Amino acid sequence: MSLLTDTPSRQLLCASDATALRLEEIQFTVAEGPCIAAAASGTPVLVEDLREELPRWPFFSASTAEQLPEVRAVYALPLRLDDETLGSMNLLRRREGGLDAPAVREAQQVADAVVEALLSTHTELLTGSAAPAWEPADVIRSHWSSTHQAIGVVAARLGISISDALAHMRAEAFRTGQTLAEITAAVLNRPPRK
Repeated sequence: MSLLTDTPSRQLLCASDATALRLEEIQFTVAEGPCIAAAASGTPVLVEDLREELPRWPFFSASTAEQLPEVRAVYALPLRLDDETLGSMNLLRRREGGLDAPAVREAQQVADAVVEALLSTHTELLTGSAAPAWEPADVIRSHWSSTHQAIGVVAARLGISISDALAHMRAEAFRTGQTLAEITAAVLNRPPRK
């Protein structure tokens, strides 16, 4: 689950296991995929077979085929509050197949219940002042404040804009096969130039 997934300012809320975290990291790194589309559109995005070519998300498609061949389907549901979409929730499946209309409605009801549960912690989540108790703080930081710090460092080092620095980091992650979180750690652990 992530908040604000259609913008560079995003907050990973949680991942149920290493596969779900990797799926989120791929989308965070390449800036495309079902969860980003669901957050941008405010509607469910259902990918019934990831082995099919996904021309609208070429980097996501290539990355998931290479890094997560066991994941065959992804269902992304918006996290909505009234008319606003706050982010999205991903569900993954290890075999291809769709969801029927009642299953999509049930999944959206779960996503809506998650939003209700998060309302009491919204200040912490949106300010990044404290990591949610359900996820390790280093994972949350790598998807929020640390990434934004690294973007600032890259922008200053290269004399480029913030958006160009993020694009530079994403390109480096894609080129090397690393996650954006790993690129962030490398940037922040590199000694400053003298």
